[in-house]
Amino acid sequence: MKAIIELTSWKTSQARAVRAAKRADAGKPVSVDYHLDFDSMASLFSDITPARMQVIEASKQLGALSVYALAKAMRRNYSNVHRDVNKLLELELLARDENGKVYVPWKDVVLNVSLTGDSLAA
Repeated sequence: MKAIIELTSWKTSQARAVRAAKRADAGKPVSVDYHLDFDSMASLFSDITPARMQVIEASKQLGALSVYALAKAMRRNYSNVHRDVNKLLELELLARDENGKVYVPWKDVVLNVSLTGDSLAA
């Protein structure tokens, strides 16, 4: 399972959901990948900042850690990492284990942005 962050139109996102629902209704396997769609570059880069990508990368490399330990390992201010972790939890790019430690629940996290605009034209 992977998390796919994409710049795509609402129409494309809706069509993907409808296809998945039809496959499920027909008893066919449905992709278990997590899609996080954004309709504009501004909204994508507002939520998926370079600092937040670094939090994902560090968490992926280091495994489950407390926010304090993650901030310390990244040599970043605790409150800034805490804010980034909360947003990434909200976006479901991070999760908490039974001990409250944060980790990346995905095998891979992919950022997929087409500059041609094809993904937004659909």
